[in-house]
Amino acid sequence: MKPGDPNWPVANSTATSSVMRGNRSRDTTPELALRSLVHRRGLRFRTRYTIKLDGRRWTRPDLVFTRSRVAVYVDGCFWHACPEHGTQPASNAAYWSPKLANNVARDADTNAQLSSRGWLVVRAWEHEDPATVAERVARVVAERC
Repeated sequence: MKPGDPNWPVANSTATSSVMRGNRSRDTTPELALRSLVHRRGLRFRTRYTIKLDGRRWTRPDLVFTRSRVAVYVDGCFWHACPEHGTQPASNAAYWSPKLANNVARDADTNAQLSSRGWLVVRAWEHEDPATVAERVARVVAERC
């Protein structure tokens, strides 16, 4: 289902529409905090670097350490169905439930595809302390160098 499809859900209110439109897919506050802390540790990385698998575009992690082949994702609690903070919307549930389930399945597939090709995937939730995540990332990158 894509925008313009007759089954595409319509926001219940202009406020809901405004909130959803304001959700960023990159450069989120948790992502920027993590990038800053990792950079301060002296680690250099690429942002939103496209990793191609089998000759086609596969994924663009939030931080990529190409030499050590570490891909870092900062997942939003809503969009990736966080077990602690994820919520299921009551409105348009027929759309959102499969959408969020597909996001979780896609994340698992991405982890498997990258891992099978020698990449190490680090996933962090947006609610995690950025300093703790930065420490985890630094440790993983150092171990793989």
